[in-house]
Amino acid sequence: MPVKLRCERDVLVDALSNAGRAVAGRSGALPVLSGVRLDVIGDGLTVTGTDLDLTISVSLQVNGVTDGVVVAPGRLVTDIVRALDPGAVTLESGDGDGGDEDLRITAGRSAFTVRTHPAADFPRLPSPSGEAVTLPAEGLSEALRQVVRAASGEDSRPILTGVLMAAEGEGLRLVATDSYRLAVRDLPGAGVLSEGQKVLVPSRALGELQRLLGSAAGGDVQLRLGQHDATFGTGSVSLTSRLIEGEFPNYRQLIPASYPNRLVIGREPLLDAVRRVKLLARDATTPVRVALRPDGIELTVITTDWGTATEDVDAKYEGSEMTVAFNPAYLIEGAEAVPTDEIVLDVLDALKPATLRPTESDEYLYLLMPVRVS
Repeated sequence: MPVKLRCERDVLVDALSNAGRAVAGRSGALPVLSGVRLDVIGDGLTVTGTDLDLTISVSLQVNGVTDGVVVAPGRLVTDIVRALDPGAVTLESGDGDGGDEDLRITAGRSAFTVRTHPAADFPRLPSPSGEAVTLPAEGLSEALRQVVRAASGEDSRPILTGVLMAAEGEGLRLVATDSYRLAVRDLPGAGVLSEGQKVLVPSRALGELQRLLGSAAGGDVQLRLGQHDATFGTGSVSLTSRLIEGEFPNYRQLIPASYPNRLVIGREPLLDAVRRVKLLARDATTPVRVALRPDGIELTVITTDWGTATEDVDAKYEGSEMTVAFNPAYLIEGAEAVPTDEIVLDVLDALKPATLRPTESDEYLYLLMPVRVS
């Protein structure tokens, strides 16, 4: 169906870019999944991208001339529109010489004509199901920032690539682990799930949601949970993700009930020091040794090829003197996720999981497995 519309370049680029992040990038995917679907009805435009696991739709106001649908190559059209001069952009589809539909993109003295995909080949996407519940965007965005980082990026273990969303008391709990670290964040009062209910949402989808929420100004998120998918709506954007099937690991057994050794340290001084000594850790497996002393800590990185780095950091420590080693990248990510100026590091011993927590709240926990060193 031919389509014609006019829209400001920057508005159109934002919509194309956001929807395009769900476009299939895998080789072997259906060719139409590399495109974004443009639906024009009146002065409304909906831009949709999907790879069948993740779908992002963006609705915006345009100057609609002709109602219709066209599926344009996502990355190419986005790059073209972004490269145009600021101002109004016109998109118009029509029949090409070979019977295929072309999309003409014009702005100022620039004109492009690109081949499109058959709109009939674009998958029919199910409408969001489930009752809508509301979450504060700011609180959810912060929770996702703290938790998604701990999910695995290895597709060989699909369960660990997800984030567990579970009913916890009167609120919602988010949990992620890649088996080397674990992040847990509670959102009290967020009664999204019924008692005992839990779902496993792909971390990729929640990472995209976090990005969308980070660019939005406050507001709420509407969540609908279906039998096999979850849909998050914020402002003019809707994000739908298939849920992961399977049983999430029993993470509770990993968290010790109490710790005999506690360190309280400034977040920024710790981060700065770890980043400096990490410069010598050219190999990702090189650990940072943390010597725990009553007046502070000593950080050490030892390499056979490059040398040794050490740095002392003032802190308050109560417990047995010991040295525990961590993956420096994981330690940095955990410290970055803690929202307070000071961090509590609880340790059992050099071989058992340690936890990072904020000093002023029990709503976040980052558990980190130590590295065995000689």
